[in-house]
Amino acid sequence: MFTITSEMIMNTLHMFGFLAIELTVLFIAISYLVGVLQLYIPPAKIQTILSGKNGKGYFIAGLLGAITPFCSCSTIPFLKGLLRAKAGFGTMMVFLFASPLLNPIIIGLFAVTFGIKVTVFYFVIAMGVSIIAGYLLEKLGFEKYIKAEAYSEPKPSCCGSSCNSSPKPTNKWLQIWQTTWTDFKKVLPYLIGGIALGSMIYGFMPTEFVAKVASDNNPFAIPVTAIIGIPLYIRAEAVIPLSAALAAKGMGLGAVMALIIGSAGASLTEVILLKSIFKNQMIIAFLVVILGMAISAGYLYQFIF
Repeated sequence: MFTITSEMIMNTLHMFGFLAIELTVLFIAISYLVGVLQLYIPPAKIQTILSGKNGKGYFIAGLLGAITPFCSCSTIPFLKGLLRAKAGFGTMMVFLFASPLLNPIIIGLFAVTFGIKVTVFYFVIAMGVSIIAGYLLEKLGFEKYIKAEAYSEPKPSCCGSSCNSSPKPTNKWLQIWQTTWTDFKKVLPYLIGGIALGSMIYGFMPTEFVAKVASDNNPFAIPVTAIIGIPLYIRAEAVIPLSAALAAKGMGLGAVMALIIGSAGASLTEVILLKSIFKNQMIIAFLVVILGMAISAGYLYQFIF
């Protein structure tokens, strides 16, 4: 019988407070940084680098994702900046998939915990699937499922007589802050909702239950853990140690790989945030790619190792 304990409640509240502060700071800081980058890097330059015309743009987008220490949620403000810079759709999707999966923190912890061979396997799978998925989504015309308002620059707020046809130029740093704050207010309801749901799952889902469901005796362990991983918001610093602990409790290593990709590549919070940018068809495609990557990597890992 499942019993709610005071420890579960405290874990949930602690995670909610921690994520609310962390993601708020991350979102605002990254959004402002993107605004600064846009100030010094012309949109045409970004379009050229991430055009993907000859295939190089896709690879560059994957490498850009690999060197940016973003989690699945903090990738969103950077994605908004790429949209406004009119970067190629396919390359933006490569960045969206690759950034949380290949950030330096995960790769470093992967190497320390599971060894170089497993790390190389993980890197090749994550990079390869991200590039292929970005290319196919562009060729299949999924760009039409981006919401029109995602491309628009927020309009500066004004009131009373302060608005006129020839507004006085303001400090460029203040303009960037106004854009950042407007963006943050738009995604705040999605952010709070996602954090609340993710925190409850984190607090009330026992680790022992996950290990039992995903043992080697369960032929469906890999797809089950891939699905379980998505609603769990697990930070980059926590996903590898948690996976190592689950492996020690009896979780199969293929299932561990699926859990890492599912939880790091997507989260309930990220999906809710993406609804401010994408229509439902694109959200479904995003989840299909992450789940497909997690499941295929899990079975392939079992077969090779």
